[in-house]
Amino acid sequence: MKVLLINGSPKDKGCTYTALTEIAKELEKENIEAEIFHVENKPIRGCMGCGGCSKTDGMCVFNDDTVNIALEKAKKADAFIFGSPVHYASASGQITPFLDRFFTAGNCFQYKPGAAIVSCRRSGATAAFEQLNKYFTISNMPIVSSQYWNMVHGNTPEEVKQDLEGMQTMRTLGKNMAWLLKSIQAGKETGVQLPEKEPKAVTSFIR
Repeated sequence: MKVLLINGSPKDKGCTYTALTEIAKELEKENIEAEIFHVENKPIRGCMGCGGCSKTDGMCVFNDDTVNIALEKAKKADAFIFGSPVHYASASGQITPFLDRFFTAGNCFQYKPGAAIVSCRRSGATAAFEQLNKYFTISNMPIVSSQYWNMVHGNTPEEVKQDLEGMQTMRTLGKNMAWLLKSIQAGKETGVQLPEKEPKAVTSFIR
């Protein structure tokens, strides 16, 4: 089993990475592979709504950033954790367009567990956390929780490590993710089937 952890910070080894690393350690203790993928600090296009990804087997038509690289990795992942710093009480300007295209183009997320974590100097964490969770709830993905909202506080990696409750929350999240993945695997081995899907209904409220 493998968990893909997406670092949505412009900084590759900053506060968000510190939190994701704590989770990865717990996953590896449970013999679950954990890969941290950095979205990098180059410009990332927003989704244009062109529909081209419907003709490219779950890949975005734009190929000049890290989105398609992550989508290739996503096909082999069993679960996902997305991490972001808090910018103006929102997820970062890196991960927001990244996830818009990642979920629009990707076709491999249904019934795979997902979790979001945020790093914050002081405030705005819950708003950013809620924003990230919306990607899961529109994609048939079980959400993995922890003992508190998934956030750490600090302005540097060293300060984040001093947030003892936040770091414990990250470790608990890793343990909960491992437990759910193993539970899903056990269910598959005993013949539990995925939910039967109905044809999608689309309603327009414009008369």
